[in-house]
Amino acid sequence: MALGQKLEKTVKGTDHPLAGEALSLDRTGALWLPEHRTLVVSDLHLEKGSSFAARSGQFLPPYDTRETLACLHEVIQRLDPACVVALGDSFHDARGPERMEPGDRAMLAALQEGRDWVWIAGNHDAAVSEGVGGRYCETLRIGGLTLRHEPLAGAGEGEIAGHLHPCGKVSMRGRSVRRRCFVGDGHRLVMPAFGAYTGGLNVRDSAFEPLFPNGFTAYLLGDGRVFAIGRTMLGRD
Repeated sequence: MALGQKLEKTVKGTDHPLAGEALSLDRTGALWLPEHRTLVVSDLHLEKGSSFAARSGQFLPPYDTRETLACLHEVIQRLDPACVVALGDSFHDARGPERMEPGDRAMLAALQEGRDWVWIAGNHDAAVSEGVGGRYCETLRIGGLTLRHEPLAGAGEGEIAGHLHPCGKVSMRGRSVRRRCFVGDGHRLVMPAFGAYTGGLNVRDSAFEPLFPNGFTAYLLGDGRVFAIGRTMLGRD
């Protein structure tokens, strides 16, 4: 039996209620709040490629912003949100907007048209505040949920955060799959990075322990669907 078929038997669905709010974990790594018609994405890291070139002379293919915005366009077209929340580190650095190609800037403006757009400040882009449309804030309350960039140990019920770029690793019959994932325990949810050039931190890393002291479920992004995997099935890198 193929690894994908084995994983499919562990699926528990993509719904993940939190603080009395209905959440839907999208296959792209976006989060959909249907009752609020709000789409949440985290850690876009736009202009990461141009940042590497500007700072160190290390040239990466300069298409990460376009690819990330194209993925975001697909999920926005499919769900038609009234509000989009970008959960911090939307740009790889504060000067990222200045380096955007005109076509990418026009694509971003088109995505924002006709809807509320909220940028949550992250550790990479806290100083970005002008020239990219939308509005900025440190945290955002939506119903019983609190949206912020970096998860806080001991935070109250209903926290949704990013920052850690969680990934889960599953090994079966000598083969391994490592995928970006959501990670949650019914009290808080940490989102995967959405950006094309973002790496990931294994959810078995010690950084997740104070956030989920009683265990968690990782929701791995598969080919066209999300797979719910219990902590005991996840391996370390």
